[in-house]
Amino acid sequence: MSVPVVYSPQYKLYNFGPQHPFSPVRLEMLLDLLEHLGHPLHFVEAAQATREDVRSVHLESFVRRVEAAGRGEHSPDFDHYGIGTADTPIFPGMDEATRWLVGGTLTAARMISSGQAKEVLQLGGGLHHAQKDLASGFCVYNDLSVAIRHLTNQGLRVAYIDIDVHHGDGVQWIHYDEPGVLTFSIHESGRYLYPGTGHTHEIGKALGTGRKLNIPLEPFTEDDSYLEVLQMGLEPALRWFRPDALVIQCGADAHYQDPLAEILLTTRAYSKIFPLLRQYAAHFSSGNALYTLGGGYSLDATSRIWAILYLTLQGLPLPEHLPEPWLRRWGTQLGHFLTHTLLDPEGAYPEIPRKPEIERRNRQVTERMLESVRPYWN
Repeated sequence: MSVPVVYSPQYKLYNFGPQHPFSPVRLEMLLDLLEHLGHPLHFVEAAQATREDVRSVHLESFVRRVEAAGRGEHSPDFDHYGIGTADTPIFPGMDEATRWLVGGTLTAARMISSGQAKEVLQLGGGLHHAQKDLASGFCVYNDLSVAIRHLTNQGLRVAYIDIDVHHGDGVQWIHYDEPGVLTFSIHESGRYLYPGTGHTHEIGKALGTGRKLNIPLEPFTEDDSYLEVLQMGLEPALRWFRPDALVIQCGADAHYQDPLAEILLTTRAYSKIFPLLRQYAAHFSSGNALYTLGGGYSLDATSRIWAILYLTLQGLPLPEHLPEPWLRRWGTQLGHFLTHTLLDPEGAYPEIPRKPEIERRNRQVTERMLESVRPYWN
């Protein structure tokens, strides 16, 4: 039985301009790759989120500023709300465009809460940096938190899992004191990378204490170490928390080709991560899981990683070689050669001399995180 996919062509309206890394070209490449692989997309049309949906998470003052900016109006306090920065520049209709992405994730959440589906792939979204009153890091509204709010309002306990290379700060802070939301983010350490948060001492507050988990990784972490500490930290947390549903942000920017970070995952790692997360959903949340996209700024790597996500969820085999017409088309359009195989070749980058030390430090930080939260697991 296939996993439903939520999508809308309107997602392409979320566009900060041709030079911005958060580009709709990523989705175009993915959809074209699936077509060339013989798996054209059949999808559930996303319903655009309403203003009230957005307001379930974001403050009225912030939403008004986003609406005004999208209409071409000016306000001296836009910068205070993170609007019009280099990371999150203003574009026409930004409120409406973002509400399409929010609506897609919310549509997927409603399919799960109504029992219409157990697993759903939202082919967009993952705007995890947006906060209650702040646009940040390419993210205007937080679709993930709107979906989580819907699920918790339906009485469900939600575990949010974030594999983006950047800390899922917006989701963490929005739900920081909520006992019904577990957040788990594995990312490059904030000592080296935006947004500078996601440390092991960030464990929640009030009734949410012990339910916010972070694994900040050393730069140049490779596949084996990543998979080791992901399981080491996430599995006991899910076993204790027993969520009713998982919400998973599947950012692709921990890949070694990504220009905005220094984690060295290969597509081989993602071919193991996605089945592992499905296994966790089956074991710990009755199979209920919502998957979204997220970051990913190497067009070559991101299109392949999200193809692996799609094929994995649909139970389809992973091809070894990518279709030549697709490689020619996009190689010509981008002006450089693309990787010809779905899985990266062995020895794709130079050997890292500090590998044992990096692995040891990642284990230590994961142990430290677990030591911090376990006293609250009762």
